[in-house]
Amino acid sequence: MRLRDNIQKENYKIVTSFYPMYIIVVDDEQGIIDSLSIFLNKYYFKGMTDPLAAIELLKQEHFDLLILDFLMSPIHGDQVVEEIRKFNRDIYILLLTGHKDLAPPLETIKKLDIQGYCEKSDKFDQILLLIESGLKSVEQLRIIKDINEKLEDAYTSLREAYHGTMETLRLAVDAKDTYTAGHSDRVAYYSKLIGEKLGMSEEDLQTLYEGALFHDIGKIGIPDSVLKKNGPLSDDEYDDIKTHPSIGAHILMPAKIFNNLIPIVASHHERYDGKGYPAKLSGENIPYMARIVAVADTFDAMTSDRSYRPRFTLIKALDELERVKGTQLDPSMVDAFLLVMKEKKDQIEKDLDIEFVHRIDD
Repeated sequence: MRLRDNIQKENYKIVTSFYPMYIIVVDDEQGIIDSLSIFLNKYYFKGMTDPLAAIELLKQEHFDLLILDFLMSPIHGDQVVEEIRKFNRDIYILLLTGHKDLAPPLETIKKLDIQGYCEKSDKFDQILLLIESGLKSVEQLRIIKDINEKLEDAYTSLREAYHGTMETLRLAVDAKDTYTAGHSDRVAYYSKLIGEKLGMSEEDLQTLYEGALFHDIGKIGIPDSVLKKNGPLSDDEYDDIKTHPSIGAHILMPAKIFNNLIPIVASHHERYDGKGYPAKLSGENIPYMARIVAVADTFDAMTSDRSYRPRFTLIKALDELERVKGTQLDPSMVDAFLLVMKEKKDQIEKDLDIEFVHRIDD
């Protein structure tokens, strides 16, 4: 008994969805399309007998559910799905066939992410149950998507709020010491260039950039008399300065959203040879991103004026990085930065609106 004959004998009703549903049926038998349209008349329904035209339509319009015949001309259903999956991974697909022996193998169904399969020769209620199950799955996926979008919006708002607070603190640090104004921005810029040269992912680059931006946030807890002192620091004053990585980590700690930045903030003054602070970590025990920020921080400190000395020339600063690699700084990070400076010096000066000193009398 054919599907369109069965439709007159079954008393079956598809449960309507809370969300508007867009359904497309592709079958080279118009009778099949007409039969299904009766049960699916509560939804936006589109029936097509030409599979090639259906592919083109799906490129242009949104549909939630595709009900597809397997044996069609000029291409079969599995070929239709293969084309559709090239540009649409989300549409829910049900495959129907009236020829059990010619059905696609299970491996093909899994590979093409076909969510449902049914034989037309089965009882009609089984086909409708499959369709209803598909519609429920689509609705559940929509609900999950809506929840995720709302959570993402809430997460973004929370992150922006925390970010604004941290940005205020960071700017307050810069304001405390005119000699370090813009330092965090430059360190973040240099760090990202090093990360790009090392092939880091976009996500990791963003973490690196933000961590570098806030690396000195702990200086908000250092007395002005120490930060702004003209001349060398006493041992006690230097001990005060050495607390700023730990202070910064404690500032970020209550906000779980910034937990991935804490290793950078806490460890950017560790030394590769283990003689740094606060934890005296060495080598690869120092967090990877902190080792990058250490190079950027050291370079910017040398090429910026200080109350107790003028900035280094570019050549002197680069030579100093070469000298301390393997002791103070990770050699691979230094080498990456030296390549960056060789390739992008002019662009760096333009982006940061700075001009490196090239001679003592510049």
